[in-house]
Amino acid sequence: MESGPPSPARVRPGGPAPLLLQTVHEHRTGLGGISVLKARGTVDAANARRFSEALAEHVADADRAGEHPLLDLSEVYLACADALRSLDGAAGSLARAGRALPVVQPRPHVREALAALPGIRAHASLACALDALGGRDTPAGPDSVRSPAAQDAPAAGGPADGPG
Repeated sequence: MESGPPSPARVRPGGPAPLLLQTVHEHRTGLGGISVLKARGTVDAANARRFSEALAEHVADADRAGEHPLLDLSEVYLACADALRSLDGAAGSLARAGRALPVVQPRPHVREALAALPGIRAHASLACALDALGGRDTPAGPDSVRSPAAQDAPAAGGPADGPG
């Protein structure tokens, strides 16, 4: 449950917050390259297609670069079914390869919806997502929730994935 004033991603006088996307590339010892797509604002019917295309491009670019793709939703409000479909579509290629897209800090109502999507793995924090990529996760723990379809697939970054 959120405490204090709502984040800027949730409240904006005059309407929903605009969607802002930023990619951050890092190298982590023992893990290699990671590519984090940080989204901020509201994903709604007006921009869900742009979000979907950006996410699909992010996943493809990370694969080409041998990086682990992550999606940071800590400052995002998903406002429609199109937003969830965009996540499902972008993560589908990873799911077909037996991998999952780590999603950082989705809001509680979004986290519940993500649990039904194959290829998505929600994490309470970036540190938890990185631990999972490094093989140090505990799937039954409170900070990491795997979708039912992804529970049989190896965690992203695990031995079955190879270098990227």
